[in-house]
Amino acid sequence: MTDFRIHFTLLAFALILFSCNKDEQDTTLRIRLTDGPGDYQQVNVDIREIRVKTSQDTSKWLSLQTNAGVYNLLNFQNGIDTLLASGPVPAVTLKEVRFILGPNNTVMQDSVIYPLTTPSAEDSGLKVKIDKDLNQDLNTFVLDFDAALSIKEQGNGVFKLSPVIKLK
Repeated sequence: MTDFRIHFTLLAFALILFSCNKDEQDTTLRIRLTDGPGDYQQVNVDIREIRVKTSQDTSKWLSLQTNAGVYNLLNFQNGIDTLLASGPVPAVTLKEVRFILGPNNTVMQDSVIYPLTTPSAEDSGLKVKIDKDLNQDLNTFVLDFDAALSIKEQGNGVFKLSPVIKLK
């Protein structure tokens, strides 16, 4: 009977230890958005989904719970940012962040709104290399979507988004 108690106690201890270790391997990742000053009245970007890739499986993209919507990047200047996405991920190295955009992207210049073309951003997304280790202390990243450098005027009211996104 004593052997049974010892084995049962060891098994219970092992299960508790395993579950604690498993919890320590995950963290809640938060992706926040900010912007620097630009020469436009509005820069509206339709963000549909945020995906991340970690060093645990570099062939797999993980979808975060995304606050999808059209964001005027110019609303997030001078220390103001907003939470775009969050979710549980392995506490390993964050390799990349991918922005999946929708079709409702516009820019306003001289009180006129123009469509903002986003080549491939609706399909493959905009990728940002991060390469930072995640842990319980480092799990929030602020990405600066630089509107001033990201918008290219092609002429005749045609604007193209060539994103410049930096880790702050």
